[in-house]
Amino acid sequence: PLAGGPAEEVGLQSGDKIIKVNKADVTGKKINTQDVFKHLKGKGGTKVVLSILRKNTPKPLEFTITRGKIPIHTVDAGYMMDSKTGYIKVNRFGAKTYEEFKESLEKLTRQGMTQLVLDLRDNPGGYMGAAIKIADELIVANRKIVYTKGKEERFDEEAESKDEGIFEKGAVVALINEGSASASEIVAGALQDNDRALIVGRRSYGKGLVQKPIDLIDGSELRLTISRYYTPSGRSIQKPYEKGNHEEYEQDYYNRVQHGELYNPDSSILDEKKVFKTRNGRKVYGGGGIMPDYFVARDTSYYSAYLNSLYGANVIREYALNYANDHRKKLQAMTLTQFDKQFEVTDAMLAEVVKMGEESKVKVNEAGLEKSKKFLKNQIKALIAKTFWQNEGLFKILESDDEVLQKALQVFGEAKKLETGTVSEKR
Repeated sequence: PLAGGPAEEVGLQSGDKIIKVNKADVTGKKINTQDVFKHLKGKGGTKVVLSILRKNTPKPLEFTITRGKIPIHTVDAGYMMDSKTGYIKVNRFGAKTYEEFKESLEKLTRQGMTQLVLDLRDNPGGYMGAAIKIADELIVANRKIVYTKGKEERFDEEAESKDEGIFEKGAVVALINEGSASASEIVAGALQDNDRALIVGRRSYGKGLVQKPIDLIDGSELRLTISRYYTPSGRSIQKPYEKGNHEEYEQDYYNRVQHGELYNPDSSILDEKKVFKTRNGRKVYGGGGIMPDYFVARDTSYYSAYLNSLYGANVIREYALNYANDHRKKLQAMTLTQFDKQFEVTDAMLAEVVKMGEESKVKVNEAGLEKSKKFLKNQIKALIAKTFWQNEGLFKILESDDEVLQKALQVFGEAKKLETGTVSEKR
């Protein structure tokens, strides 16, 4: 059940099996997902009665739920990694993102945060207004955040930082990758060009076009591109496009993989003809997307076809849910810190995962299992932690396997030098 949602409020737990909705049977091969949704969904404020089978409970349990809106959060997590380091993960930029971000920032500041990791990886963007407000909380007043430039001057706009932000002092490291696009690139570009943060990860997607929606008489909508986004130093965020060469444009991600850009530092993307300067004179590069200050390769060392098969059959998640429910009392008595330090996914537990996989027709592959073993154990531990401590538990456990995040922690010393202009230029 989603945190804060109607199901959680009445006590539904992960692993519960729904067998009846308002006394109507929703089990068996003749029932599909859409049928279940039709039974469950309804107007806000109306009630629905669920019959639940719960593990280790002999008889079905009955819950009456008052239907309501399920909160969808765009800030996945905001917590202290250690006594001074805060971590905020933003998954997209929506209508409530700024409020969620501000709430997390205020909470972490009260908890003693003096340096921040802002995780924008795989963030596809969204509302530009939210991106500008978030950047404004980190950048001092009267600094350019982003501007747009079109074929006509009437489409040109510029945004600057205004109010005094919550965290304008203290080192910041922002994380990006090839899935970071649009509004997330605006934030990363503003922080980098204003020498407010070091950027760690891989080159971002390169989506920097402004579309104007035009309503048509048949009820459809035309989105006309009217301008481009530019970072404060003058870099166009949009990746290049040559007229008539749409295939190469659409195959950009595939080409990045083929060229090895995701796995090795690629100097060919640092075009010396497209060099720009940050506020303190550091070199940054244009050409589409935001180039990181520190490159970290995508980690594929743990990947195996066997691991992929386990994910495809949903074995890993199901095992974690079952284990959490079977050991709920013991695990609930722990704090997240205690769980992180004391709990270990054993080889015996891994053997149970393998057995569950075989029951789901995933044939064991010893070589694949050995290659993915360390990663698999950490994934199981993280999913168990999520059951009790939500996303904070998930991300906290995943920290040790996250090479981009570990690199961010290593470069805070350099990030602190940004305001003095003494940071070295690295890629």
